[in-house]
Amino acid sequence: MNTPSTHLGRRQILRACIGLGAGLLVPSLHAGRAPQGENLPTQPRHWQTRPLLGFGTNLALTVGTDDPRLAEQALDMAVADIRLVEAQMSLFNPASALSQLNRQGELRQPHPLLVQVLTLAQKVARRSHGAFDVTVQPLWRVYEQAQQQNRLPTADEVTAAQAHTGWQALRVQPDVIRFTRPHMAVTLNGIAQGFAADVVKARWQAMGIQHGLINTGEWSALGSAQGGEPWHLGIADPRDVAKLIRAIALSGKCVATSADNQTFFSPDFKHHHIFDPHTGYSPADVASVTVLADSAALADALTKVIFVAGKAHALQAAKAWGVDVLLVDKAGQWLASPGLRA
Repeated sequence: MNTPSTHLGRRQILRACIGLGAGLLVPSLHAGRAPQGENLPTQPRHWQTRPLLGFGTNLALTVGTDDPRLAEQALDMAVADIRLVEAQMSLFNPASALSQLNRQGELRQPHPLLVQVLTLAQKVARRSHGAFDVTVQPLWRVYEQAQQQNRLPTADEVTAAQAHTGWQALRVQPDVIRFTRPHMAVTLNGIAQGFAADVVKARWQAMGIQHGLINTGEWSALGSAQGGEPWHLGIADPRDVAKLIRAIALSGKCVATSADNQTFFSPDFKHHHIFDPHTGYSPADVASVTVLADSAALADALTKVIFVAGKAHALQAAKAWGVDVLLVDKAGQWLASPGLRA
C-alpha cells in the first residue's frame, strides 16, 4: 500500500527522541528524562549508530553494549538482514522474489521469510475481513498511471483494477506462492518495513544485545537509551511535521505510522497510497494512524486496518487487536486509546 510517488519524506511522521547526546538527529531528537530519583538500569559503556539507506528512505540502527566488537557485529548482521528482506520484498528491484512473483504469477521454493510475511499478511486480511490486502498493487498501478496524465482514474478504471485484487486469490505455501486470478500483483510496502524491524530485533536478542533502537521506517526498541532514559518517539502532525502531537515511550513495544501525506494523488490528500480494498478509494476521514504493538510487522499492517475502520471505529478496532492507537482526522482532531492518551 505504500509506493513512493509525490510524497513527504517517508516516516517523518514518527521522529526519534532517543537521548544520545544533545543535538543528534535521527532525524529529530530531544532527550527523554527518567523520573527524578528513579533507579536506572546498568548502562553499557559503548554506543554506536549506523545510518543507512533502505526501502527508499533513511534508516538508522543504534546499539548499546560493553563490547565494541559485538556492537559492530550486531550492526553488520542487522544491515544484512535488512538487505535480505529487501531482496525478497522490494517492488523497486526487478530481481526481487516479489517482482518475480508479480511477473510470473507463481514463485516456487520461496524464501522462508517471504512465506512468513505473506502468511502474517493473510492472517491479518482474514481477521480484518480484507481491510488489509497485499494484492492491492493493481489499484496502485491505475492511480499511478492516471497521475502521470495529471488526472485521477475513472470509476471504470478503479473497478477494472479491483477485479484483479483479492487476498483470497493468493495462495501461500512453503513450497510455492501463486495467484489464482490473472493479472494480480502483491505489494508488501505496507508490512515489509515493520517485518524487517522484527527480524533485526530477534537477531539482536539472540546475540544478547540488551539496548538498541531499530528504525527501518517502522520502529522497535530494546532496553533503554543512553543514560537510562526510555526510548521515546514523537508523533508529528501530518499537516505540519515540525509540530509534535504526542511523545510516547516505547517500553519494549514497536511503533508504526501511516499518513495520507506520505504518498498522495491529489493535493487535498483525499486520494493517497492507502486504499480501502472494498471500494478502491482512500478512506475519507483519516489523516494519520499510529499503532503501538508487540510486533512492528503487525503494527505496520494494522495502521491500514484502522485507516479503513475510520474514526468512528478506530478505538474499537484497536481494542479488538489488543494494540494502542493514535488517530488524526482530516480536520486535525485526534483521538487515542488509553495507552496513548497520557
